[in-house]
Amino acid sequence: MNVVAIIQARNGSTRLPNKIFLKLSGNFLLYHVVQRLKPSTQINNIVIATTRSVKDDSVEEWCLKNSIDFYRGSENNVLKRYYYAAIQYNADIIIRITADDPFKDYRLIDEAVKIIKENELDFVCNNNPVSYPEGLDVEVFTMDALTTSFINSTSSFEKEHVTQYIHRNQNSFSTFNIKNDSDCSNLRWTIDTNDDYLFAKEVYNSLYNVEKMFLSEDIYKLLENNPQLLKINNEVKKSDLYK
Repeated sequence: MNVVAIIQARNGSTRLPNKIFLKLSGNFLLYHVVQRLKPSTQINNIVIATTRSVKDDSVEEWCLKNSIDFYRGSENNVLKRYYYAAIQYNADIIIRITADDPFKDYRLIDEAVKIIKENELDFVCNNNPVSYPEGLDVEVFTMDALTTSFINSTSSFEKEHVTQYIHRNQNSFSTFNIKNDSDCSNLRWTIDTNDDYLFAKEVYNSLYNVEKMFLSEDIYKLLENNPQLLKINNEVKKSDLYK
């Protein structure tokens, strides 16, 4: 089965413009998101799904420069963008990745892919209910599930957030949620504001090593030893799932 990680990425963020090209330890945020997927044993291809807006010409240029596959589609209908990106790259299983999460753990992604394969499920996630830090979320789904969502989604919310049709219609899909050993859903490991960026910079400055990827347990330990880091972005509004 062809497993494709599709990273949704664009420059049009209103709260933190051009955030995918902000620097962490000398490299762009988008670079780190891609790199953290590469050790996966389950992913066959990594694709950047950006928009047709001229604002995102720089995303295409970056992909070409770094030999990364890409697709350009609808700016606001992200579900449609995913659907046609998945078709273009012949995906059987899709991993949804957002380009503002610089702490993704490939081991958790691999676990989700194995579960969906071995149990012939439609959708595997770890955010319904949530127990992992925001930004460490995983969503894996089949091409059939994506097609069903694309055909049947009607609301702008479902079209913007890709998997919401599945979350809202779980009785129509076979699903599984991965639960963390302890509830860490109060932690925020994503970048949507400048405070989030400052937090990520501190973590990367402390842990980043070009020769060895830092993992979730390294971040947990860092925060345990330096609890003041949690204050940097703990006032940032969380997504609805993590409230």
